[in-house]
Amino acid sequence: MKMSRRTLVTLTAASLPALGLASAAHAAPPAGPRTESSEALARARVAADVLMRDYDQHKAWFPSSWWNSAVALQTIGDYMLRTGDRRYLDHLDHTFERNKGPFPAGELSGDELYGNFTSRAIDDSGWWALTWITTYDLTGNQKYLDMAVTIGDFMNDFWDPSTCGGGIWWNEERTYKNAVTNGQWIRLTAELHNRIPGDTTWLERSRAAWDWYLGSGMINEDGLLNDGLTDACENNGDRIYTYNQGLAIGAALELWRATDDPDLLEKARYFADSALAEGALVTEGILTEWTDVLGETTNDNHKQFKGIFLRYLMDLADTTGDARYRDVVATQAATIWEQDRNIADQLGVRWAGASTEESPNVFDWRTQASALSALIADLPEDGVDRSLSASLAQAPVVMPDGEPTQIQLDLNVAITSAHARRVHVRLEAQGPDGWELETDERVTLDVPKSARDGRPVSAVVPVTVNVPSDAPDGIHTVSVTATAPAGLEFTARTGIVVARTIDFEAGTIDDAPWLWDAGGSGVTIEPGRFADGDSYFIYRFPFPASTTSAQLTLTISNQYLVDLGPDGENWTRALSEDEQIRDASNRAEHTLDLTPYLEGEDKDVYLRVSDAFPEDGWGGQVHHVSVEYDAS
Repeated sequence: MKMSRRTLVTLTAASLPALGLASAAHAAPPAGPRTESSEALARARVAADVLMRDYDQHKAWFPSSWWNSAVALQTIGDYMLRTGDRRYLDHLDHTFERNKGPFPAGELSGDELYGNFTSRAIDDSGWWALTWITTYDLTGNQKYLDMAVTIGDFMNDFWDPSTCGGGIWWNEERTYKNAVTNGQWIRLTAELHNRIPGDTTWLERSRAAWDWYLGSGMINEDGLLNDGLTDACENNGDRIYTYNQGLAIGAALELWRATDDPDLLEKARYFADSALAEGALVTEGILTEWTDVLGETTNDNHKQFKGIFLRYLMDLADTTGDARYRDVVATQAATIWEQDRNIADQLGVRWAGASTEESPNVFDWRTQASALSALIADLPEDGVDRSLSASLAQAPVVMPDGEPTQIQLDLNVAITSAHARRVHVRLEAQGPDGWELETDERVTLDVPKSARDGRPVSAVVPVTVNVPSDAPDGIHTVSVTATAPAGLEFTARTGIVVARTIDFEAGTIDDAPWLWDAGGSGVTIEPGRFADGDSYFIYRFPFPASTTSAQLTLTISNQYLVDLGPDGENWTRALSEDEQIRDASNRAEHTLDLTPYLEGEDKDVYLRVSDAFPEDGWGGQVHHVSVEYDAS
């Protein structure tokens, strides 16, 4: 897999920080019984919805990462298969139709895309093939299976017995044979055989790949997969990644289904047991990538590895019914929800939740997709009769002005029920001392017969929050607890940011409260937030009503367009770069007068950044933002 031309390294997040929910260290994972199935479903649904907020409807993917998008979409497919909730089927089809053609390098991937979801990165192609098989399983639509076959044929061209006796090359340049590409290949070929009546070709390929895999030397004496082979066709002793181990489990399981060979099922157990031994890939019972350890840095690839392991551990737990594997899954899911979740219901990269100022936990859509796989795996295979969930929309920033500030939040209440026709849900809102909250005491949801297959029925309820004028700066938690018959209960939370100053590094957790619309933008370690191609991002500054003037200082580089406006819809060009600069050599501070845009009663001003030369993929990158303002 290849990252895009910019290294989208971590220690950044595009949402509210995990205040109060990510401490420097944690005790052992929570003990106790498996999460009630109704609550497990509610958690998975909320997490899936949070993930899909980052889906770029225009480009039909998740911003800035091609292979990660495939894995995230397969995770959504897993969610739909497991729950019966089919709300996101159109998104999968939209991605299929929108992105099956060729694309130049930099538009959807750092690499050129040849069409049919193939590129020089052979493992990237494999992830898309597995995603389209999941979509075929969801829909029965032959076009998805045909696409998986097309990708499989493409990958087969890179099976090469002349080097190391076999195996699929990792890349088009044929520089490396590794665990991920070959684990994918076995799983993919076996899945194709199991779905194509009368097939023998894919089964032969799968058997040959499995035999080569076992004898390749990548499997060490502890039953763990090192990353790949040296040029001398020996185990390179490289890191053991959770996704490689997960693919080993998944490959053995799917080939077992194809052949009914009991040794394959035992091999799947062996790979799982080797990984789950304390000190192997788990720490105090929690699956841990080596990059999760405090002091290490993760990257956009590593963020999704553990979710791939959980996908195939779920398969093993379902297949064997072994309580040991179900208990491992339950422990991951409970720990994620209780220790690795921020106030916006984002799930982080460290499932045990550890975080320090020097080595913070990381929250983005990749970490969300990965942790979601654990929540999905915790759901019973035979479905859930009923569940209740609730979520609060992210609140706008409040900049106090001597009087209480009233804001309205949307509470989404969702119910699934296989039996009840009408469900009455009671609501109770809570906030900090001295804050006033108002909402309906009860909402009633009708569940038609057509919605008794796992699809949630939902209602949006307004929640009015009165923020006191003396509320201190910081993030203040507001929550609404929803309860329904049969012991159903779920608490929705959000954080309301109170701020009297505007001064932040772009692309870090500090810019999140001001980010009105991410617009497909990305972040870098520099730090910074950038907008390439037709992506953009918008910051909103909600000045106090008494504001009479405001001045913004913006540090920006590369090929930028900067627009200002009073409403987020009408814009005036404030800055533009007329040269195709790609090395940030034009990085500089620019001072902009915001006073002309303080037109409305609410005194909001919006700043939009986009790409001056969208065809080459080096759009504007903002590094720092600060604002000074005067009030009467």
